[in-house]
Amino acid sequence: MLSFGNFPANRLEFYFMNFGWQRSASPLALLAVPFIYFTSVPASGQQQNANQTAPPQGTKSAAPKPPPATKALTETQELQQAIDRAGNDRAALVHNLEEFLKEYPDSRQRPQIYRALVEASLQLRDSARATDYAERIVALTPEDMSMTLLAIQLLERNGDEAALRRAINYSTRVLEFIDRSSAGEKSPKISKEEWEVEQKRDRVNILSLRGRLAFKLHDTAAAEKDFRTSMALSPSAAAGEKLGEIAELNKDLPGAIKEYARAFALADASAAGVNRREIRQKLGNVWRLAHGSDQGLGDYLLSAYDGVVASSDAPKPKRNASAKEPYDFTLRKAQDGSPYLLSEQKGKIVVVNFWATWCGPCREMEPHFERVAAQFQGIADIVFLAADCDEDETLVPPYLQEEKPRTTVVFADGLDRLLAVNSFPTVVVLDRAGKIAYRAEGFDPDDVETELTNAVRHALGAQKGNPQNSAQGAKSEL
Repeated sequence: MLSFGNFPANRLEFYFMNFGWQRSASPLALLAVPFIYFTSVPASGQQQNANQTAPPQGTKSAAPKPPPATKALTETQELQQAIDRAGNDRAALVHNLEEFLKEYPDSRQRPQIYRALVEASLQLRDSARATDYAERIVALTPEDMSMTLLAIQLLERNGDEAALRRAINYSTRVLEFIDRSSAGEKSPKISKEEWEVEQKRDRVNILSLRGRLAFKLHDTAAAEKDFRTSMALSPSAAAGEKLGEIAELNKDLPGAIKEYARAFALADASAAGVNRREIRQKLGNVWRLAHGSDQGLGDYLLSAYDGVVASSDAPKPKRNASAKEPYDFTLRKAQDGSPYLLSEQKGKIVVVNFWATWCGPCREMEPHFERVAAQFQGIADIVFLAADCDEDETLVPPYLQEEKPRTTVVFADGLDRLLAVNSFPTVVVLDRAGKIAYRAEGFDPDDVETELTNAVRHALGAQKGNPQNSAQGAKSEL
């Protein structure tokens, strides 16, 4: 995930704004937080205390004392006055803050002042000034990725070559930041899988952005490289359309047809910044240049669409694909994604409850399973696992947060496939050799705890040469 401080939920899109963007918070608030509001300095000649006795009439009054020298304002007080004088006038705020900076060019409050100037300039639709101060913030705090992204967007809108080249440099800086990020830095509120999805999405967005900047600079080789990398991570109609344009510029008509057709198949009504009609027009144009007419284009489009659908529906690589026995499996703990090796449980009784978040009966089964597990707590020779079988693993963390199960929760990671689990809940007891000693699909709430407890005791007792003695010993431990 891109850890950009107060980065909003919609992340990159927040900063790719139009200049009509508004916020309810005034830029004054950005500055007011670090400062203390001071009362006005009393003006000289202020009314004297009412209780002070006036000199008697007819008596020569003493010569008036000169007013005390006005104490010089501190830097903080001058800044506060600059803010107060502006009121809600953004133009006045910009003027006052810039005058303050002329007097105090090395003020320690420059980052906050620059931020207020960026926001006020955007509201005044002064993109040149906003860009200037955004870049000043980046120079002062290069780790501020949110402002770096804003600077990139503003520089792209500027459009001149120098601005675009600086925007590319900033984009590379953001990519390097993403690459340096590790799961250890993620918020505890999101799972490792969610963090990985966000990292991938951020990388795709920045690659596409940098590719677009390079394309505007007519560096088609660099643009193509970034767009192809982006497409390999996550195919998109926007990147496909740009690849089609690059192929067309390079007089590669078959390549342009291929990329445009793929972009057309990927595009849908919800795709921001993508116009399927325009892609169709570009595709039709290069098709006619290559073939002389539209004949065959419809069939080609259908084939491209089928290819995109087949690619998106392609099965994910199977975890533990080569595992032949339960103890060959390496599962993952659902809480943090850390490995859970079943080989380390070899020689123990392993009780597994296969479940899914969408399964209502699984929720009902869970407390029964936990009560049985509690009966065997403290016995080193037995392990209870709750194995999640959801295809969408992002559903699991919220479920765990809500239900707070007391048994160890793992992802099934193919163990359900090996044991042919096709319905939920399914409970399996594996003996010390990894063979199925007990299996139940579904459950009767009146009998499940007794039945499962007896199955576990039987598995524990059927060991070490004397089943009867072992069984009695197991019962005595309970």
